[in-house]
Amino acid sequence: MRRASFKLLSHIRKPHPRIPISLSTRDFSAPSLSSPPKPVLEFSPASQSSRFSTSYSNRFPPHNLSAQNPFSQDAPQMSSRQRRIKEKSELEEAFEAAESLDEMLAAFKEMEASFDEKDLALACLKIGLKLDRDGDDPEKTLSFAQRALRIFDENEGDSGKKMSLPIAMTLHLLGSSSFGLKRFSESLGYLSRANRVLSKLEGESSYSPDQALEIKEMIFDEDSKELGNANRDVAEAYVAVLNFKEALPFCEKAVEIHKAHFESALAKGVEEMGRSADLLRAEIDAANMQIALGRHEEAISTLKGVVQQTEKESEEHAMVFTSMAKALCNQEKFVDAKKCLEIACGVLEKKERSSPLVVVEAYMEITTQYETMNEFETAISLLTKALQWKVEEAIPYLEDAAERLKESFGLKHFSVGYVYNNLGAAYMELDRPQSAAQTFAYAKEIMDVSLGPHHADSIEACQNLSKAYAAMGSYPLAMNFQEKVVEGWEGHGPSAEDELKELFKYWSN
Repeated sequence: MRRASFKLLSHIRKPHPRIPISLSTRDFSAPSLSSPPKPVLEFSPASQSSRFSTSYSNRFPPHNLSAQNPFSQDAPQMSSRQRRIKEKSELEEAFEAAESLDEMLAAFKEMEASFDEKDLALACLKIGLKLDRDGDDPEKTLSFAQRALRIFDENEGDSGKKMSLPIAMTLHLLGSSSFGLKRFSESLGYLSRANRVLSKLEGESSYSPDQALEIKEMIFDEDSKELGNANRDVAEAYVAVLNFKEALPFCEKAVEIHKAHFESALAKGVEEMGRSADLLRAEIDAANMQIALGRHEEAISTLKGVVQQTEKESEEHAMVFTSMAKALCNQEKFVDAKKCLEIACGVLEKKERSSPLVVVEAYMEITTQYETMNEFETAISLLTKALQWKVEEAIPYLEDAAERLKESFGLKHFSVGYVYNNLGAAYMELDRPQSAAQTFAYAKEIMDVSLGPHHADSIEACQNLSKAYAAMGSYPLAMNFQEKVVEGWEGHGPSAEDELKELFKYWSN
């Protein structure tokens, strides 16, 4: 972490006053001397050693002044308040200059003896961030983050809006360390609160993706891998709103940083099998932006250079050929584009089990390209495969979401019911009606309690349960729940006529 990282925190902190300090000797008179000008001692805030400079228009003659004036002193004295300010300033400088964790902890220990507890929050946060980055002691990270949050909360009225950002950083740190300790419920709570703080902060300011990058530029070294990833994130944010011209410089910066890391690794004699994945993906992203800007030949040239650095069975290899196919497709070179897509699909088929999410995203992109070339049969086949994998991949996430919501909001919260309803639908898509029936039953039970049995979502859960029993061949149970569905919609009066018509049409078939 760079020394300037504390600069981010000090922007929000009220600094200790650092002003020139003028101290003068006591007035005195001597029969053989004319009174010399009073010395002016100035404290330079730029000097970490707090040196004083003394200026005289005339030098004192070599007399023993203390013998002539019992009230004179050998050196001017600072007041106790000025001395405390100086000591605190030096301690803060030492903490800010610390690079290793041991140096930071030693400086912090000295700060604890001189600073009020309310002035230690940002220092606790900085140590917590350092510990989190090292990743060796999540318990200690959690301890410093909790102390920082406690101080922020206790002094919230004094700090006001300016503390929103460090509070959000502290909450994010707490969420990260709690997750590392497998305290998932606590982690979710901290991250949810951090999201609320940031949402409020965003609503109070004109937010742009660049602001997040500016914060990270204060925290990380200018050539750090983290800053490379941050530039890539900003580029992706601009791409999401189709602002490719703004995205390209950030992507190029990410490539530059990752390339420097790769060259540094080579200089140190690190043996690597090809270039790093971060660098390769950043270059692929840059090529995709060139395609979006209509610079197809540049993109193809970039991709030809990248493909030489990828392994033939890697995800990056498939991504290169998918992007190259897009550039060729835009140039209406369909034969070459199809060859590239065939190579990409050949790699992706072998990755379906190990990287399903990556494969699904790639299949969706390839489907679009086949549609552009009027290859609808191939497009539909890939789309069906992608959707099937998407459902299978969604199930563990839905199951995990249900457990977390139960821990956070209780067993009968309506949000848990919604998750179970979606989970049941996923089981039905995968032709697992028994699992679906059990899940729909959970959803119906929760919604009946939280929303009431006549709520539209409760009726829908009951209808889904009926369909699951019908798919299992348990028709008496299916009809029993279907009757409850009819009763529920009839209770809604004329507004539910369409639902009843659809219902009768479904069962008549």
